[in-house]
Amino acid sequence: MTYRKLATAMLVMSLAAPGVHAQSAAAGTAQPVANAVDAASIQALKDMGAHLQTLTRFKVSTELTGERVLADGQKLQHSATASIEAVRPNMLRARMFSARAEREIFYDGRLATLYIPAQRSYSTVEFSGNLGELISKLEDRYGIEMPMADLFLWGTPAAPLDQIESAMNAGQDFIDKDLCDHYAFRQGTVDWQIWITTGSKPLPRKLVITNRSDEARPQSVQYFDWNLQPSFRDSIFKFTPPKGATAVELRSLEKK
Repeated sequence: MTYRKLATAMLVMSLAAPGVHAQSAAAGTAQPVANAVDAASIQALKDMGAHLQTLTRFKVSTELTGERVLADGQKLQHSATASIEAVRPNMLRARMFSARAEREIFYDGRLATLYIPAQRSYSTVEFSGNLGELISKLEDRYGIEMPMADLFLWGTPAAPLDQIESAMNAGQDFIDKDLCDHYAFRQGTVDWQIWITTGSKPLPRKLVITNRSDEARPQSVQYFDWNLQPSFRDSIFKFTPPKGATAVELRSLEKK
């Protein structure tokens, strides 16, 4: 999809179905039609990003269904969920869950902690940047991807819109009770669609990603549920080790 290596969907997808990939020929690389980028569709992404950057206190949860393709072409479908509670500029709690994996990330503006409940282990590093900077550090230095990371990157310079090769308005649909504008984009070997609520407060409600580098065209489908007036307390962002939990070093990728 977009700007963070498809981080919004692909991390949750990896929780649902890790480790098995098809070995199939790459899809053909047809040249995009000239002047295929609709300026109004690009502007819709900019408007959505600008609105996301204004959110100061919110909770967002997602349900994702992803596909993996076996070597014989058979598709297997898996699901995962994730949620984020955030207070800008520098507090966040994220939970990622599937039948195969579970983990939590805490950030209170001073310490960032990764907790693995199944292993009863946690790793903590000192940090004092904003949420966008936290996301970049966790991925670049430690290889840890935040679920729905693009929600913090849309509307910033980290979202290079010039990488989009095709953009179109595909009409309107309802996602639950929300009327949404439906947009479709092509970027490299990825096709992606996004449904954005209409009106002056545009929010992403649905995301579909299709991998064209695989002839089987596996897809992920992701829904977003927003709460812009959450009742959580700021104490949820501070990690308190459960009884019996073990602290382990979070090793930098540079040390490997």
